[in-house]
Parts: sequence; C-alpha cells; structure tokens
Amino acid sequence: MNHSEIVSFLWGVADLLRDHFKRGKYQDVILPLTVLRRLDCVLEPTKQKVLARHKELSSTDLENLDPQLRKASGFAFYNTSRFTFDRLLADAPNLAANLRNYIAGFSPNMREVVEKFDFDNTISKLEQSGLLFLVVEKFNTVDLHPDRLDNATMGTVFEELIRKFNEALNENPGEHFTPRDVVHLMADVLLTGDEQRIKTKGRVVTVYDPCCGSGGMLTITKNHIQSVNPSADVHVFGQEVNPETYAICKSDLFMKSTDGRDGENIRFGSTLRSDEHAGMTFDYLIANPPYGKDWKGDKQAVEDEAERGMAGRFGPGTPRISDGQMLFLLHLVHHMKRGDSGSRTAIIMNGSPLFTGDAGSGESEIRRYVMEEDLVEAIIALPEQLFYNTGIATYVWVLTTRKAAERKGKVLLVDATSFWTPMRKSLGDKRREIPREKAEEITRLLSAFEEGEFCRVYPTTHFGFRKITVERPLRLNFEASDDRKARIREEKTFQRLAESKKKGPAAEKEILEGRLIQMQIEAILDDLPDTLFKSRKAFLKELNSVANRHDLKLAAPIKKAILSALSEQDDTADICRDKNGDPEPDTNLRDTESVPLSEDKEEYFEREVLPHVPDAWIDESRRDTRDGDVGLVGYEINFNRYFYKYTPPRPLEEIEADIKKIEGEILELLREVTG
Repeated sequence: MNHSEIVSFLWGVADLLRDHFKRGKYQDVILPLTVLRRLDCVLEPTKQKVLARHKELSSTDLENLDPQLRKASGFAFYNTSRFTFDRLLADAPNLAANLRNYIAGFSPNMREVVEKFDFDNTISKLEQSGLLFLVVEKFNTVDLHPDRLDNATMGTVFEELIRKFNEALNENPGEHFTPRDVVHLMADVLLTGDEQRIKTKGRVVTVYDPCCGSGGMLTITKNHIQSVNPSADVHVFGQEVNPETYAICKSDLFMKSTDGRDGENIRFGSTLRSDEHAGMTFDYLIANPPYGKDWKGDKQAVEDEAERGMAGRFGPGTPRISDGQMLFLLHLVHHMKRGDSGSRTAIIMNGSPLFTGDAGSGESEIRRYVMEEDLVEAIIALPEQLFYNTGIATYVWVLTTRKAAERKGKVLLVDATSFWTPMRKSLGDKRREIPREKAEEITRLLSAFEEGEFCRVYPTTHFGFRKITVERPLRLNFEASDDRKARIREEKTFQRLAESKKKGPAAEKEILEGRLIQMQIEAILDDLPDTLFKSRKAFLKELNSVANRHDLKLAAPIKKAILSALSEQDDTADICRDKNGDPEPDTNLRDTESVPLSEDKEEYFEREVLPHVPDAWIDESRRDTRDGDVGLVGYEINFNRYFYKYTPPRPLEEIEADIKKIEGEILELLREVTG
C-alpha cells in the first residue's frame, strides 16, 4: 500500500466510531493504535527472544535489565508482555485488561511515549461501547512494519491523519504541518553551499527543530545530509509541545536506530517556556513555528528570560503577545554556533515578521538585531496555497553565523512566488506544490547570490530607518465669546472643583465651596473683553488682571483649563512659547519622518521637510535607547516594494469600446424582456 491507501484504511476506522465518538475524538483512537500497531510489527520478529531473555535475566541478581533486553530486541526499546496484537484478539473477553498489560510491558522509554496519548481512558470508552475488539481487529489487518512502510512514508501518513483531525476540529489555520515539498526545499536551502563541509570524512552533524511536530523536518534534513555524505554521523534534536505529535515523533525515531539516540534527543514541553536543550548549539537548525498564535501561556517565563538581556534567549526584544513566531527566531539564533564552525538556520514564517511593529517595537528590534549582527543571508518568498490549512503567503528566512566574505553585510531577497505547479487534487487549502525542478532553481539562485529577475541584493542597512519626530509651533488665538466660555463647563479640572471624596456634611461643605469658586471663574470670564487675542502672553496678562479685580488667585490647573476652553488653533497667531522662550509644539501638527539609515537625518530634514513647513524642527528629546542618537531606529522588509512591476493601464479607447459593447448587450437584453 502507498501512503494514501494507508491513510484511507486508517481513516476508515472512523466508520466504526461514528455513532459512539464525536468527530473531534477520532484521533484519540486512531493515532495511539497506529503507533502501537507499528511497534507491534517492529518488535514481532524478536518477541520470543526478548521474552526468553527477560525470563532468564529475572532469575539473576542483575538490577538493570534494560541494556540486555534492548540487545535482544535489536532496538532501543522492547516489550516484555506476552501479548501481541494476534494474542490480544485470541482472548477477546479479557481484551481491555490484556491491552493494558501489553502497554505496561513496554520499556520505560517507550511507555513514556505511549502514555502521552492518554490511551487508558480511550480503552475504557471503546470497551463500554463494544468497539474495542472490532477496532483492534481492524488494525491487526494492516502491516505497518518499516520494511513495508518506511519512516518517511509513515511520517506522511501521520501528518495526513492529523490534517484530517484538524479539519474535523476546525483548528486555527496557524496549527498546521509542513508539506513535504516545502520541507525538502527548506532542507535544500539550509544545506546550500555547505556540501564540501558536509563531505568531510568522519563528519558529525547536529540538527535541531524546536517545534518538531511529528519529526518530518528532522528526518528529511537528516536524509538530505546523508545523501551528500552517506558516512556522516547525524544526530537530531527536537522539542514538541503537543503530546500526540511528540509521541509520534519520538516513537518513530526510536525505530530508526538500535541505540535510540535520536529518540532520546526529542524532549516534551513548550520551547518558549522551558528550553529543554539549554546550553547546546547545533550545526543546522530548521523550524516551522505556529503562525499568529499567542504566547500568553508562556508570558511570564518569556518575560523573565527577556529581563536577563543578551544572556538569555530573548534579549533583543519580545513581539506582541498575539504572535510568537519571532520568539522562535530568537530561540534558534540563541542555539547557533559562533566562530569558525558556525551554523545555518532555515525558519519559515508568514509575512508578519517582515514588517509588523513600528520603530522601537519588539518586532522591529528583533529584525534590527538579526540585521545588525549580519545573521540574515536570504529571505525567500514562497507561493501561496502551499499549506493544508491555510493559503497565506510564507517566507523562508535563511540565517548563518558563517557568511562567506563576499556576502558579509548583504541580504538576498528571492521572489519565488511563481515557482509552483498546480496539484492534481487539492488537499484542504493546499492547491499548489513546489516540484523538484523549481526547488533546484531556488537553490541555484541562493547559490549565485546575484541580482536578477527574481533576486535583489541589498546591504543590511537598506532595511533600516531612523524615525524622527517633526514638531511645528503651537499657534493659538483666544476669545471670551459665549460659545467658547460655555466650554469651561466641559473641562474636567473645572468640574472637579464641585466634587468631593468626603462623606456627609463635610462633603456638602466642600461641594458648596467648589461651586462658589466655579461661579467666580465664570464671572471672571464674563468680565473679559470680547477682543480676539492672537498672543497668549497678552491674553494671560488680561486674564490675570481681571482675576485680581475679582480677588481670586487662579491656580495653574484652572488657568490651563481656561486657556484650553477659550483657545483655537490659528496659523496667523503668535507662537506660544515656554518659560525659556522656546516654541511649544502643537501636538495636533506633530508628524514623523522615516529617514533611511544611509542618509544624514539633518540633510534629509532640510531637503524633504523644511521647504514645505519652514517653521518645523526635529524633536531631539526622542532618542534611540541603543545608540542614543535622535530618533528611533527601525527595520522592515517590504517585498512588494522591491519586486513591484508596473503594469500600464489599457488604452482609453479599448476601455471605451468594452463599455459600449456591454451597453449594447444590456440594451438587447432589455428589448427581449420588454418584448
């Protein structure tokens, strides 16, 4: 059977479950039994040898039987229960108890994997509904041994099943698995240019995926490395937060080697909350983190680590709480090797990390960090509609800590949005794929690192800008007209005069006193001349004079409220100045300018701003926290701008002819309707 036939067969179990399990619970049955059946097929040839060895060793004083039983099974795991799927079915009345005994018979490392499925409760539900025998019997008819179904194909089977489960649950589009064509491309670009390094005799290579899912990226990357150097000793490492996919990944990797090394290197838990490979660095890092998924559950741990600065993983900054993609980017950078050995990373993300967040924001600071550290080698825009559960645009970021000399300080942008072919049959939202020849073209462009139709090469500073704040002077006129005087009652400071936090008679007294002051203020305003003042200084002089005649000293907050009520913006009025004689800024006229890092901000200001607003100035109090210079530094990457192709509109004559043709067709239809 091919993987599609296997998926159809396994999904067919749903026919048995339909009347007893909700659609969203099918995976609780199908996934663990698929894993158990595959383990059963793998261990069956050495089953009797393991049982005999276990019986022999049990009569000795040997405390740790694990190494000997692993040797007997030929794998890094084993099962000491007398049961197999065949024997379980042979004792139908005791199937539930025997199945639990069978699971308990696994070696500790594999039992920990199976327990992630929380299968014990499912066994009870299947038994109560009378389905346990039927379901186990159906699974026993399919051979899932790696000799019949290799690990790569089995990985595809698992991902197809999980895709179907996600569709059944209507999962968030960000929760998806990476299609194999995309993984192969990522592995290609990850290794591009490193072929000679990989071919080194006796080469030991480490590969890491912090959100490894069912392990597809790790497995395919390992296969790509070994296709370049069959003798390479490749160690894979990963972490996964979803218990089911963690169990699938770990069990799959345990089957691939006799020492179980790769399986042991897969850890469980949230990568953002707890780095289970802390202190380690890797040669190659690859990841497809969830898109648009919040990190509220990891908030405290992430913020605590961010406070450690560059000693932790998130020193450069943290993105908005609604999307944690860039935290995974920083996590990967933290695990990259420095120095001559260096590392390469490929991470796929949606468009948000390219431009979300203004200068000074967490997202911008993260982009700034990877650019200023010269870590980004290339960013590749992929076609849309590549993924099972979402059709959004995605981008592969290629990072390295050992750039070639000729690439230092440069970034390659590749527009591969047209590098696809339609699928014969859509899988969910996946309607396109990247065939092998298109993937090879992308890696060729990455290797060439040259300007072309699909490529742009820019210095890292090209994506940076300095956001300066442009101020213009405050110009106000003042007039004690009826409509302006009425505004004083809307001022909070004025209203609070007749309010009290006290209780009882004390409150009544305080409110009464406040109302008297309000009446005095209104009387002062009534005594002001109805002259239009274009100088705040002159108006304040008049206001103070009238207040003195009323024997009332106006407190600063009340004076500010009066100025606010009686003023309006006036371009012909005098500039309002502070106590030092400097112009006060008009917050309503405040603006910003993004100055490319390649330009001098003063020269830019004189050329682009002053000719239009001669009285403007740069606010020098707003400074960047990292370099201390005026203005905030920001970074963004706008693919549309770099690859925009102008398409001229059609000639007016053609458009007019089309309109007349349509008008004629409409008139003809109307004549037919009206007879």
